[in-house]
Amino acid sequence: MKILQSINGYRNSLLRAVGRRYYAAQTEAYLKRNYANNVSEYNTVIGSLTAQRRHFLLRDVYDDMMLDGVQPTRDVFHSLIVGTMKGARLQDAFFFRDEMKAMGLLPDVALCNFLISTCGKCKNSEYAIHILEEMKRNEVKPTGQTYICLLNACAATGRLDRVYAIVRDMTAAGLGLNKFCYAGLIAAHKNRTPLTDDTASKIVELVEQSKGWSSVETPSGMAENVMMGVSDEELYNIPTAEFVHRRGGFLNRQLTVYHVGFHAFADLRNVESMDTLLGMLEKDNKTPDVFITMQIMRCCLHSGDIDRGVKVFENYMNSGKPPMIELYVTLAEGAMAGHTSKGMQIAQETLVNMNSRNFFLNQKMGSDLLLVAAGEKTGGYTTANYLWDLMHARNIIPSLPAVEAYLDGLKERDIPEDDPRLLLVSRAREKRLFSRFGPSA
Repeated sequence: MKILQSINGYRNSLLRAVGRRYYAAQTEAYLKRNYANNVSEYNTVIGSLTAQRRHFLLRDVYDDMMLDGVQPTRDVFHSLIVGTMKGARLQDAFFFRDEMKAMGLLPDVALCNFLISTCGKCKNSEYAIHILEEMKRNEVKPTGQTYICLLNACAATGRLDRVYAIVRDMTAAGLGLNKFCYAGLIAAHKNRTPLTDDTASKIVELVEQSKGWSSVETPSGMAENVMMGVSDEELYNIPTAEFVHRRGGFLNRQLTVYHVGFHAFADLRNVESMDTLLGMLEKDNKTPDVFITMQIMRCCLHSGDIDRGVKVFENYMNSGKPPMIELYVTLAEGAMAGHTSKGMQIAQETLVNMNSRNFFLNQKMGSDLLLVAAGEKTGGYTTANYLWDLMHARNIIPSLPAVEAYLDGLKERDIPEDDPRLLLVSRAREKRLFSRFGPSA
């Protein structure tokens, strides 16, 4: 898109320190850097940047709107705050909220839900509670979605006391608990610090209790979310959020509570409880979808049982079901845990097999794997090198943390300073730094 291509020049003229700017740009400079002329075009740019996960540019687009004298509408602020929610940029979200209020536009209930969700993504339950209190002061009536957003925001920080207080308030208001409430309760137990001896049993108990869940959502709230491209899983920060649109049996959305339970036990590396949950699933005549299979693999691999993790992967691949790149990535990432020689070999063989079947890593997957592989302190560094080569062949530059970790690992090896690979990675780091911070003033 020409609009987005023109953004790449980004914005030497922008000086955020100037604050809100309503003056018109010089004609020549304006024509040179212009990529939107009115509020509708700016809203299109915001939506496109959000879809591309370039959330860090939203503040700059807003600054350009002010520079051009374009007055943002309520819809524009909704788009901006949804973008910051998807990018987990809490400071930007509250900046846009404050700008909106300064223009006489009070946040409505849907926007407040997005803000609470952003707090949950950023693990800041205090701000989430402040938003609810502000809603009450402004006479903005919370919906069932608001309370579920708040419940999951508090669950992200392990605030079990607040989570159960919200559950009591919902019950007193006549609202039943749905699957996303149980998902929040499970997350709260998992994230609680310190963990208690009954954490695993509580999670299993909640999965069992959830089988009678009811619906809390209101049609108007769900319509708003659909219009903004926000799924319930994303709004409530459920681990399956990034997979809800996948097909081929990747995700059975009726198994949300099971998804969260398996994800919790994978994080906790509790194989025994994971097996208990797997037995419950089979008793319910349900089969693991791809997401659950990934969590079983994660749990086994990160618990040190590489052989079982490989077996789960092979059983799926031999089942006749569609192969998924996420399974290759999960196996490679989990096998590298601890950077054992066996694990690193399995990881590299998995990546070779993946590439031979024409599955290619995107920027995020490759960066995540390279970041792990770069932590190898002994051995030939072959897995990290192979990952870099795979991405370089497709002109993909990994994220800055991954590039820096890989570069540090190379420097720790006995490599000449003029080594072509070392020079290439050094240039990639400079490019990443430039793309993040822009040219120096």
